[in-house]
Amino acid sequence: MKILIQNGRVIDPASGFDQTADLAIAAGRIVAMGQVPADFTPKRVIDAKGCIVAPGLVDLASRLREPGQEHAGMLESEMAAAVAGGVTSLVCPPDTEPVLDEPGLVEMLRYRAEKLHQARVLPLGALTVGLKGDVLTEMVQLTDAGCVGFSQAEVPIPSTQVLQRALQYASTFGLTVWLRPQELHLGKGVAASGPLATRMGLSGVSVAAETIALHTIFELVRSTRTRVHLCRISSAQGVELVRQAKAEGLPVTADVSINSLHLTDNDMGYFDSRARLTPVLRQQRDRDALRAGLADGTLDALVSDHTPVDADAKALPFAEAEPGATGMELLWSLALKWGQDTGVPVTQVLSRVTADPARVLGSSLGTLQDSVGRLAVGGVADVCVLSDEGHWPVTEAALRSQGKSTPFSGYELPGRVLATLVGGHVAFEA
Repeated sequence: MKILIQNGRVIDPASGFDQTADLAIAAGRIVAMGQVPADFTPKRVIDAKGCIVAPGLVDLASRLREPGQEHAGMLESEMAAAVAGGVTSLVCPPDTEPVLDEPGLVEMLRYRAEKLHQARVLPLGALTVGLKGDVLTEMVQLTDAGCVGFSQAEVPIPSTQVLQRALQYASTFGLTVWLRPQELHLGKGVAASGPLATRMGLSGVSVAAETIALHTIFELVRSTRTRVHLCRISSAQGVELVRQAKAEGLPVTADVSINSLHLTDNDMGYFDSRARLTPVLRQQRDRDALRAGLADGTLDALVSDHTPVDADAKALPFAEAEPGATGMELLWSLALKWGQDTGVPVTQVLSRVTADPARVLGSSLGTLQDSVGRLAVGGVADVCVLSDEGHWPVTEAALRSQGKSTPFSGYELPGRVLATLVGGHVAFEA
């Protein structure tokens, strides 16, 4: 279908394009941006006056819960949530059931997702077989099956020697390893170490759990030169260590969750299990450092950390409740709120959820590298129409995800996603 998106403020952070313009789409690709050919006859016109026309959002951390945990989220519901949130490309961790450690499982997930004609699913393969931390997976075969990188999800590798070998393997083939920095033994608590966790009688996770892991990772990167993406940095000290590593020239990137960017341990309230999250919510100084790190580019991307959890798993005492929260449908609004709270311009806000996460993915995108996270003539038409005005209430009824639990429930958030196009197909309209 030929589609014309008219009168919108077209923003492409990757190229710096920012002006009121029209966007013409045909055969799933962008054929004109700005001056539309006189002979272009659209079958569909979308009036975007007063709205932002941007690349589809790229989410680097989103669990779909399928295969294996369909009670928490079906692929259909979570893909519908993705496009409702403006997300056209998402990276899913390998901690499904069974674990994504075999090419056939990866191919099956991608096939199921492609049949839905919604967001693009970019799977991470397991770094070790079964995420058990001892035997390395066949990373090259998993890459051929469609994996964009390799991860242990939330399961730290007990042996530094195994991690070193994994990085050496990945480096040999130019692959990227995605690691959430958390020391195995220090990271077993349910809340951030501090006065609040002590008063509430909750087991604490110290900042050292993150910084010790970061020091280990950086030391191994120095010797192997492996590309490593650090997932969901949560502390001020962690931000500073990433800043130093980048200044040293180490090939590392990092992201932060929407939860850590906006919330603190005080948001646990009276043992509110909606705030039972991984990584744990830390103190205000950590949140402020994360906001500053995202603004100055130390942290490359903002992620939804979408982890749908069913109601029964949250209806338990805080320490026993399953960690996680729905997030994809909140990504644009919470990115915009960060910009409004800190004075970051909307072009930079968009960059952290489009061009910058696409840059983290880099060559792993293959033929999509010149299309994902950007608007380019000739590129695949992954586009979203966004409002940056008005507010909407976060309620269960407003969310398409099967998992309704979020610590932002009851908030009034700015901005809405009005339409999402994936490959020139209108996948969502408000």
